[in-house]
Amino acid sequence: MILVPAAILFARVWGTISDERDSAKREKQGVEYISALAPLVSALAEAQSSALAGVSAAPGSLTAAVNGVAAVDQRLGEDLSTRERWTGLRQKIEQLPKVTGSPLIVFQAHVEVTDLSLALYSAVRNNSELVRDPDNDISHLQQAVAIDLPAAVVQVSRMGDLSQLVAKGNAQLQSVLGPQFGAAVQSVNLAVNSLTDNLQSAVDDTNSTTLSGNLVSGLDSFRRGVESLTRGANLGGVPNTATMATAQSQLQVSLSNLSGIVSREMTALLDDRLDDLDTQTLVALAAAGAAVLLTIAAVIVPLTGRRRRSTGTRPGESTRDMTVGPTGSDPGRRDLGAPAPAYGEANPTRRERSGALR
Repeated sequence: MILVPAAILFARVWGTISDERDSAKREKQGVEYISALAPLVSALAEAQSSALAGVSAAPGSLTAAVNGVAAVDQRLGEDLSTRERWTGLRQKIEQLPKVTGSPLIVFQAHVEVTDLSLALYSAVRNNSELVRDPDNDISHLQQAVAIDLPAAVVQVSRMGDLSQLVAKGNAQLQSVLGPQFGAAVQSVNLAVNSLTDNLQSAVDDTNSTTLSGNLVSGLDSFRRGVESLTRGANLGGVPNTATMATAQSQLQVSLSNLSGIVSREMTALLDDRLDDLDTQTLVALAAAGAAVLLTIAAVIVPLTGRRRRSTGTRPGESTRDMTVGPTGSDPGRRDLGAPAPAYGEANPTRRERSGALR
C-alpha cells in the first residue's frame, strides 16, 4: 500500500526532472552555437564592405569565423539538426570571392549569404528549444541575442553599403537601391528598439545579480555605434565615408562584447537551473528511500509480533514456572498434581454414601 503509489509518484517526478535536465542541456548547446555565429555575422558584414570596395579576397576575420562555426557544428550539428543548413551556408560563403560583375550583383550575393546566416540562427533557436524556454529572462535574452542583435548588425551593414552605392550610382541604380536603403534604415531602427526592449525586459524579470550592470555598458556602446553609422550614412545626402568606417569598426567590437555578455548570462542562468534540478533529484531519491524503509518496517514488525506470540511470550513478560505438582504449602488448596478421588472404589475408612447422593 505504501510502495506502489510511492513508486508511481517517484517515476513521474523522476521523468519530469530528467526531461527538464535534458532540455536545459540542449539549450546550453544552442547558446554555445549562437556564440559562434556572432563573429560570423560580423565578418560577413566586413566581407560585404570589402567586396563593394573592390577587394575580392575574403578578410581573415571571415576565415576564422567560418572555422569557429565549423568546429561547433562538428560537435553539436547532429544534436541540433543544423549540419545540412550549415554545409549549404559554408558553400555559399566560399563562393563569395568568385562573384564578379556590377556592385549590385556583388551586393545581392552577400545579401543572400547573410540571409542564410540569419536563418541558421532561427534553426538553432528552434532545434535547441531556446525559443520555448519557460523563464522570462532567458526567453527575452535568446530573442535579443539570436534575432535582434544579428538583424541589427546585418541591416546596419546593408544601410552603410547601400548609402555609398546610392551616392556613387547613376540615376537608374539610385532608383533601384534607394528603396532598399530606406528599408534598411527602418529595419535598423526596429531591430535596435526591439533589442533594447528585450534586454530591458530580461533585466526587469531575472534573479541574476550581474545581468543589469553588464548589459547597460554593452548596450550603450552598441547604440552609440548605430547612431554614428546612421549619421555617417546621411540619409538623403552624401555619406561620410570616414565616419561610417569608424562606426562599423565600433559596431563590430560592440557586437562581440554584447553578444558575449548575453551568452554568458544565459549560460549562468541555465547552470543555476541544472543545479536546482540536481537538488530536486536528491530530494526525490531521499523520498524514495524513506518509502522503501517504511515498507520494510511495515513487513518486519508484524512478522516479529507473530514470532513472539508463537513462543508464548509477550514483550516485557518473564517466563514463569508452570510445572504442575504438589506444593505442600497451601493446605486449603487442592493439589493439582494429585490424582482425582476415585469414587466407588473400596475404601475401608470411608463411610458409604447414600443412594441419593450417588
